[in-house]
Amino acid sequence: MPNPHLPPSMARLFPYAAKLAMTSPLPLQPQSGWLLYCRAGFEPDCAEEALREAERLGFALTATHAVPNSGFVVLTYKGQARLPMPDWRSFIFARQALMLIAGTTSLTGSDRITPLLDALAAPRPPFSDVWVEMPDTNAGKELSAFARRVTPLLSDALINVGRLRLGLETARLHVFFADKYTVWLASGDTRCTMPEPMGITRLRMPAEAPSRSTLKLAEAFEQFLTPDEQQKWLHDGGRAVDLGAAPGGWTWQLLRRGLRVMAVDNGALKGLVAEHPWVTHLKTDGLRFRPDRPVDWVVCDMVEKPSRVASLMARWLVDGDARLAIFNLKLPMKKRLQAVEAALQDIHTIFTEADARYRLAVKQLYHDREEVTVFLVRESVRTQRGQRAAAPSVEEAAPQPRRTGKPRQRNPQAANTGEGRKRINQGRSNQGRKPGAAPGSQRKKGRG
Repeated sequence: MPNPHLPPSMARLFPYAAKLAMTSPLPLQPQSGWLLYCRAGFEPDCAEEALREAERLGFALTATHAVPNSGFVVLTYKGQARLPMPDWRSFIFARQALMLIAGTTSLTGSDRITPLLDALAAPRPPFSDVWVEMPDTNAGKELSAFARRVTPLLSDALINVGRLRLGLETARLHVFFADKYTVWLASGDTRCTMPEPMGITRLRMPAEAPSRSTLKLAEAFEQFLTPDEQQKWLHDGGRAVDLGAAPGGWTWQLLRRGLRVMAVDNGALKGLVAEHPWVTHLKTDGLRFRPDRPVDWVVCDMVEKPSRVASLMARWLVDGDARLAIFNLKLPMKKRLQAVEAALQDIHTIFTEADARYRLAVKQLYHDREEVTVFLVRESVRTQRGQRAAAPSVEEAAPQPRRTGKPRQRNPQAANTGEGRKRINQGRSNQGRKPGAAPGSQRKKGRG
């Protein structure tokens, strides 16, 4: 018989709606636990990290699904105490973190709507939105057309039974299809979930940028900095050092935000950054270079051991050569979580020994590959009298000899052409959201 939850108009608007309402597949089983999205190939690392976080919170979860290259992890909970909602910001490898509601691996038959509605029959506040999602894998991409067909049907059915009221400040419903027959229902508190479908920040590749690596730094700025912090720390006239700059993807991203850049690399820069008057290209070793006077930012995408890069960045900030840093840690094939933790411990040790405070965030971003991105800011240092004092701003810190006695390296000359500067500045308004991005993923124009 017809599905009573589907409005009659749906069958007219969508001819396949009638087929969806003819059979009754096996019901979804209630489940308690966490559903995490991650980069394909990092499922064991994501699961290990999430299990540790659950243990830290006092809950024993079990990894019931952490299949390599599947793009997601399912952790289930059998206890009686109420499991807390996971916060995606607490994880390095999880792009999204949700609370499980129900799931099945046997969603057979033509009707995908009725079993989903039945699984939500228990009393609960209505959801504020519904996202039909799939893994970020080749197999998952084949489900995108299926998800587009199901989304309007499910949304209308949820509204019809009072389970969805758009615009409320309540949890969001996530319907995650691993394939057409395997689905999990999960809820996400909008205060502690990634506000992008599938946990992905989709950015458009700027035509003027020398390499796709520019998207990694653009995403890092969006993920780690609030809009107010972007205005405060990424402003015209700021100064930055890009270690391992060639061919210039990160340098280009800094330029388009108004910063003057010292690009440190023995390799050649390409495109507009090679001739831009705001770029000082220093052909020297990025591991040894230090600036003559403090800068606002130091960024680094060098291929080096994680602990070496982490220690280098920490010492830049502790020594006062920069206030803020964003850098990548290239990960080994095995024991990747342990490699990240060791690098972060090195940072903590260096700041502790210097009696300085810092703020740190780590995430494997969508545009990262076998790496994670770290944001580090020096917040304050100890004065000689043992009192807390705010770290001096770059504008307040006068040029002075380095205390460590390490050799300085100066730029012999800067490019003096104006055409490159003009084209970069034009590009600052051209980089934006990828056409056709999913709803809820809009960014301010000109903010990578």
